Amino acid sequence: MDVPKHRSGRSTSLRDATDSSKMEGTGSWDALEWTKIEPVSRFVSHTNLDFLLEAEHVIAEGHGVVLVNTDDAGMLMITNFRLLFLSEGTRKVIALGTIPHATIEKFNKTVARTQSNARQLEKTPPQRLLQVIGKDMRIIVFGFRPRTKQRRIIFDALRRCTKPATLWDLYAFVCGPSRFKNTNPQVRLLDEYFRLIGKGARASTDMIESGSFTLSNDLWRISSINSNYKMCPSYPFALVVPKIISDDEVLLASNFRARGRLPVVSWCHLGTGAVLARSSQPLVGLMMNMRSNMDEKLVAALCSKLDDGSRRKLYIADARPRKNALANGAMGGGSESSSNYFQSEIVFFGIDNIHAMRDSFARLREYLDTHGRASSDGMSSFLRHGGSTWGGGNLSSMSASVSTLGDSGWLLHVQNVLAGSAWIAARIAMEKASVLVHCSDGWDRTSQLVALANLLLDPYYRTFNGFQALVEKDWLAFGHPFCDRVGLPAFSGSELTRQPSSSNFAASPGRQPSGAFTSPSSSHAQTSNNYSPIFLQWVDCVSQLLRMYPFAFEFSAAFLVDFLDSMLSCRFGNFLCNSEKERLQCNISETCGCMWVYLADLRALEGGSHVHYNPFYDPLKHNGPLLPPAAALAPTLWPQFHLRWACPEEAQAGEIEAKCRKIITKYTELQKAKEVAERKSKEISNAMESLNAELQNLKQQNSSAMNMANRANKENMSIKRAIQSIGCKVHFSNTGDCIVDIESNPLGTAQNFLYCSKKGSDGITLDDEKDLAVAVTVTADDDDNDENSPISRVCENLCPFRSADGGCRWPNGRCAQLSSQFVGLRANFDAFDKLSIDDSYFKPE
Repeated sequence: MDVPKHRSGRSTSLRDATDSSKMEGTGSWDALEWTKIEPVSRFVSHTNLDFLLEAEHVIAEGHGVVLVNTDDAGMLMITNFRLLFLSEGTRKVIALGTIPHATIEKFNKTVARTQSNARQLEKTPPQRLLQVIGKDMRIIVFGFRPRTKQRRIIFDALRRCTKPATLWDLYAFVCGPSRFKNTNPQVRLLDEYFRLIGKGARASTDMIESGSFTLSNDLWRISSINSNYKMCPSYPFALVVPKIISDDEVLLASNFRARGRLPVVSWCHLGTGAVLARSSQPLVGLMMNMRSNMDEKLVAALCSKLDDGSRRKLYIADARPRKNALANGAMGGGSESSSNYFQSEIVFFGIDNIHAMRDSFARLREYLDTHGRASSDGMSSFLRHGGSTWGGGNLSSMSASVSTLGDSGWLLHVQNVLAGSAWIAARIAMEKASVLVHCSDGWDRTSQLVALANLLLDPYYRTFNGFQALVEKDWLAFGHPFCDRVGLPAFSGSELTRQPSSSNFAASPGRQPSGAFTSPSSSHAQTSNNYSPIFLQWVDCVSQLLRMYPFAFEFSAAFLVDFLDSMLSCRFGNFLCNSEKERLQCNISETCGCMWVYLADLRALEGGSHVHYNPFYDPLKHNGPLLPPAAALAPTLWPQFHLRWACPEEAQAGEIEAKCRKIITKYTELQKAKEVAERKSKEISNAMESLNAELQNLKQQNSSAMNMANRANKENMSIKRAIQSIGCKVHFSNTGDCIVDIESNPLGTAQNFLYCSKKGSDGITLDDEKDLAVAVTVTADDDDNDENSPISRVCENLCPFRSADGGCRWPNGRCAQLSSQFVGLRANFDAFDKLSIDDSYFKPE
């Protein structure tokens, strides 16, 4: 969606007032020349509206509408889920002018008259406006063309859509679970209980149906006493209670607490045994003298003994101001007496009720709209469009505006909740004490304090999965009335009715400067008197902790904003109805989509680089409890939420996170490239090692061949000397052949030739790789066969192993007389190796 931008192409805007076209009074609406707005085609194909969600359809639309906050013209559409504003030219959704029906707190029709002179006053029609006040800190105003029925059409359609007759008419039911299917929240609650008591079991639907989920450890057990919701309709089906307390005693103790909300364990420390428990106020009555033995026994069981045998201290934290607790005694409620609860101390936190929070939120919203850039009255605020005024006045008004922010009281309320939660966490972590927290009903201020203390004590709750478990346990399961506090249809048996609407807010969120507006012609308040931004205030407190401890949370401020938007829009069924029992009766988990699946799906699209991830998260830096000192609990406006509509440019506090996230994304890409390069380098190294191994093998083979060649050369030289010693001459040719000349006798007989080649006289080719052999062939006459023949001399000189009787003691030498014409002498050097030949025979030259 487009970020709201200020138009500059129009000839006349709501803020460009002229001397002849001014509204009555100071700071009033400027005249709008509707005739200079080019008409927009009324025939828009709804089939091309790709921005519509699944099962979302258009109900009504208005053309030529102006978003007064930003002076943008476009088309206003009402669907069965939200109010949509499309830009005039691009047909893109303008975020500021688009709001879900459930997020609208109230809306009304107003008119504004312009005054130029007396003659034109009657001719100038009043400006028809529609003011929409949202629960998400925005006030938006739409201007409609005069003498048309577009505003009436939009108003009537908006009234029907924001006030459904039954719960089933909400978009969450119309859309269904779609691809964001929910799992059983009761199973998830049991999984969290198992984690708290140190059990590694996994919960299942069969375990719930059979009632076999009642596991325990040495101190605590899971009870099924409320499985039918008869003991306490606003409590979950399973409760963690002290092991020494029976179910009958639990049932008796519930009668002494308002709405049956007896003290139960919200969080326990497995190492120290300290617990954080919650309940509603005790029914002590006006005189504060009513007692319950079972309630006192149950509270005492929350304080197990310490390791040294001493009894653990108990703090009872009453979230209300003391005077409010005393006033509730007149209606049967009240607060505990430390004398009735052994070794206990009562502490009052002084946090105001839901009505004070609602009024404070409205004043904060009005302040932001007054001094923001996108003001709903169309007037210039501080530095708007390059101006130098503050809210239409001079710079001396700055202190007054800051005082207005303080007068809203919102930041003070946030600080009180933060301080109370930090105090609770410190008592449990530092003193190993147990703390019981309650207010009046135990589902508003109690949920705020307990959930925030859980977040401070347990690092698991600062992760995505842990945050989901925390919200589902201490807000949804323990019965925070979301339906009443958010302002939705209330559940009553099988019928769905509306709470009576109320228009008597203590402080109106809208502003109507003198002379600018006439009395509202029609108004509609979607919310009841029970509406209060309690849960929104708690998320604001979480954002303050995230600001103080940026390394402690896995999620970012952007996640908290999207989380709040999803909750307020009621697009999913997680926060419908007022209790777990009602959601079970409406079959919410099967008929509606799941917000947690939706948010997880968003994160899965981009992985760790998604805006929901905190780029500074370091789980090892804060792996224990967070115990902020009192001086650090100074809250500020939450820019991403409080300023995103009134001051969109200043709301970009996440730019540092965005840049850091880009750096992390780039670093991740470089890491992946590095891993790829390392794999390739390793492959190349392995290939080099393989080649080196082959090279070494070849070198060894070459060395072996060289050794063999040297050995053969040495042996050849020895044979050559041996042959020459008998008067033979050896000649080697270039072809590798050798010719041996042998003198037949001393008397000068005919010279005979001895020829050596690679082919023996017997026709056998010698293997050069295995045998380095010399074949000597001697041609001789018949009379050369005697013992004095050259043949005999060759054998006698060449073979020292010839026996005295003429026999050969070297049969492996393969010396043989082949025929009467040829005598072959073959020297097999392997045979030489097998014999012990006297080395002195082969003497060096």
